[in-house]
Amino acid sequence: MRYGKNRVDDIKIAYIGGGSRGWAWGLMSDLAGADDICGTIALYDIDYGAAQNNEIIGNNIVKQHPEVSPWKYQAVKTIGEALTGADFVVISILPGTFDEMESDVHMPEKYGIYQSVGDTTGPGGIVRALRTVPMFEEIALAIKEYCPKAWVINYTNPMTLCVRALYQAFPEIKAFGCCHEVFSTQKLLAVALKDICGIEGVTRDEIKVNVVGINHYTWLTSAHYQNIDLFPIYRKFAEKYRENGFDNQRNENWLNRFFRTRDKVKLDLFLRYGIIAAAGDRHLAEFSPGGWYIKDPQTVESWEYRLTPVSWRKDELKERLRKSAAMIAGEEGFELKETGEDGVKQIRALLGLGDLVTNVNLPNTGQIPNLPLDAVVETNAVFTSDTVTPVQAGMIPEKIYSLIARVVGEQECIAKAANTRNLSLAFEAFLADPLVRISIPEAYELFCTMLKNTSSYLSMYPVEEFLNTHCSAK
Repeated sequence: MRYGKNRVDDIKIAYIGGGSRGWAWGLMSDLAGADDICGTIALYDIDYGAAQNNEIIGNNIVKQHPEVSPWKYQAVKTIGEALTGADFVVISILPGTFDEMESDVHMPEKYGIYQSVGDTTGPGGIVRALRTVPMFEEIALAIKEYCPKAWVINYTNPMTLCVRALYQAFPEIKAFGCCHEVFSTQKLLAVALKDICGIEGVTRDEIKVNVVGINHYTWLTSAHYQNIDLFPIYRKFAEKYRENGFDNQRNENWLNRFFRTRDKVKLDLFLRYGIIAAAGDRHLAEFSPGGWYIKDPQTVESWEYRLTPVSWRKDELKERLRKSAAMIAGEEGFELKETGEDGVKQIRALLGLGDLVTNVNLPNTGQIPNLPLDAVVETNAVFTSDTVTPVQAGMIPEKIYSLIARVVGEQECIAKAANTRNLSLAFEAFLADPLVRISIPEAYELFCTMLKNTSSYLSMYPVEEFLNTHCSAK
């Protein structure tokens, strides 16, 4: 890297999953708008052709928008080539294909188990973790070999177990996981300020919060705007909208019927516990006891959020492929649009271009004293020159401790099961998940079917041995 006054050039970012048609384009847009950093993005993907397409799209940005930061994009064929000399590593991959995810999400429905997302918890999140953890162990070991001092930013789910796997494989890694769920809650608090107090124009960055919990089951134990305590305001807001929910049109996902929500789950959890649940309803419902919000489609409908079918994700992929081809052919331009993510802000802070406080996922070194050490937790952290320091967030409040501690225990069990390739231990976590409200024989049957459906990604596990022992239909 080359440092100038208030500027850093010649940065190298290795993008693992560089053929992405979602997160990659968002990162490209955010980097284009950062006029004080510049360098090269090495795009690595198991689909080399997809990485090549993003190379063309990325390099066309500066041609279409000469005023932006002129990053250079280069597709590479090996992970070693991508990582060699990297200052930062971004990981954003789909573990498997949407066919495997279709089994994760929809196979449990045959047993009356419904999942609104299916990528973090529940039977879908657990099976997804089994195929994801070995991938992340390989990535961590490659980082150890080629760029051990690089900062690693993960966006892949299941977030907690991905970050846990990185540290298990390479304890000295400098990695953290990023999620925008808290940002949406900060925006909702700004809406509450306007709705209840008439205070307009507040941005989410101006809402200062203390974050505790684990990814997608995050909570806020304090929230302030300037010197105003937002908890009494949010209570009035929650009571006002508890019956009919809030007409949530804060982001573009509102246009997609599978992401619509009226925040009724979030508001109910606050009124139940007096602590602000800081994730979207689709995630909060999956982590909460299964009969509360996601017992069946009728229950989901009553809480006015949506189950997201994998068929929609497949259709959206077709549209992204069409858009990719159109941008490569010059039929469509690249739209510069801020994502609202903090990734580029984090990179800038780590390069010494300004400090930042934001929520991230890191191993617990005491920032949440009443959760196990080394378990990955989500709290705020301070980003400054080449340093990420987790904020001491305090104890998980007693009112919600049992909810969160149970999830942490399950995730630690899955992390060990995946790391040791122990499918019997993985099944114990599967059986204990609150969404798996079926008999033990049925749970074995479902688990075995899901393993078979994703077996091409589980070659490092003794799948056949497990099936022979526990499943009548092999």
